[in-house]
Amino acid sequence: MTSIPAYSADNIFAKIIRGEAPSVKIFEDEAALAFMDIFPQTEGHALVAPKRLGAVSLLDVREDDLQTLILAVQRLARATEKALRPDGVRVMQFNGAEAGQTVFHLHFHVIPVWAGRPMRRAHGHGEPADPAKLKELADRIAAAL
Repeated sequence: MTSIPAYSADNIFAKIIRGEAPSVKIFEDEAALAFMDIFPQTEGHALVAPKRLGAVSLLDVREDDLQTLILAVQRLARATEKALRPDGVRVMQFNGAEAGQTVFHLHFHVIPVWAGRPMRRAHGHGEPADPAKLKELADRIAAAL
């Protein structure tokens, strides 16, 4: 795919994983990091990324890393459902710029949805969310793990 660049260790998620950029963490283990999306589409929108650097997309991740990562996605989705009681939980993943990928480090979006409540922002656009509100939501989700 022409819209997927080579991996760069300078991407924002790699910096977050290394502790060089701030994030609002929900949980992490040896393989994955779950943290709040700074440009949430709904209240509680969070991300899960592998801690091993190198995979840009689903198409180039190691199978063993993907197996571990998808279990972390499920763990986050279950905790989000328990903590926030949405009507549904959307799990999204983008591969390439033309598909909507804006950070070229493999990651999954876990987005709670409620009936009659539209998504507030287009993916990756708008104003950053209030860090205090993100922290409150992260704490609620983490408590439901």
